[in-house]
Amino acid sequence: MDWLQIFSNTASSILSPATIGYALAALGLAVHFGYAGLINMGIAGFMAIGAYGYAISILSFGLPWWLGAIIGLVAAALFALILGIPTLRLRGDYLAIVTIAAAEVVRLLFLTTAFDEVTGSADGLSGYHGSFRAANPLPEGTYGLGPWTYNENQWWVRIMGLLTLAFAVLVVWMLMRSPWGRALKGIREDEDAVRSLGKNVYAYKMQSLVLGGVLAAAGGIVYALPSAVSPGVYVTSLTFFVWTALLLGGAATVFGPLLGSLIFWVLQTFLSNVLPALVQAGVLPFMSQIQAGTLRFILVGVALMLLVIFMPQGLLGNKKELTFVK
Repeated sequence: MDWLQIFSNTASSILSPATIGYALAALGLAVHFGYAGLINMGIAGFMAIGAYGYAISILSFGLPWWLGAIIGLVAAALFALILGIPTLRLRGDYLAIVTIAAAEVVRLLFLTTAFDEVTGSADGLSGYHGSFRAANPLPEGTYGLGPWTYNENQWWVRIMGLLTLAFAVLVVWMLMRSPWGRALKGIREDEDAVRSLGKNVYAYKMQSLVLGGVLAAAGGIVYALPSAVSPGVYVTSLTFFVWTALLLGGAATVFGPLLGSLIFWVLQTFLSNVLPALVQAGVLPFMSQIQAGTLRFILVGVALMLLVIFMPQGLLGNKKELTFVK
């Protein structure tokens, strides 16, 4: 087994666009669930709308990359409004069922052949990188150290992703320290009590749904920046992975989603490298390499259950602060 290569591949995931995209999506989910108490099981739908809005704006309308990104975020905000108007009066399991169904509807709309010329159907979309790479101020070449060595385009994706993440963290941190954020936490704990104080609980929930949806859409855009947009990515398991990252770091925290996403992707990359290597080395002779690759998803599911049972507050969460809806 080439342990040096395994650890090198694992370390490279620390700065991967997938890690940054998951961190943004988990931060948006923290606004929904950790602070507002909304059980949104359709975060993959928001990520898909952001990515497709970005790609379609460039490929179909010839817009520059920055305007395409804005359109993707606006589309996610509109989706949050459309989704929230009839559903935000629901609680708990009912809201979870509606949101997971809405995300699946979005995925099937992008997958259907009826809009093949625009969405690419099952093939997805690619070739939208021209204007983004043209705006790259970095000179051509390869830079970095060890596993974090990338060319100018790869660094440009990571730099823009990290800047977006830093801006999103700052916005959420400031909002949650404001009266708006304190009202949101109160709604999570007891919305009837907040309503009795004259607050419009429905409006607060809608605002949090829009804000979190926009952050998740930004994560979808960053996730799609280096390669392509494919409907096979935005499946239900993506939502569960983002939930795992959120609960791992801490649902009612600002920096917990970042830590959870980092740990999640480091472990995912490590397992995806080490399990097939163990099969090849004869340590796991009872399964094939394909089965070993699937085993990591089973381990993620088990980890999610254990987190919910034994450590629902996450690594950075406060044990005295309730993070689950009553």
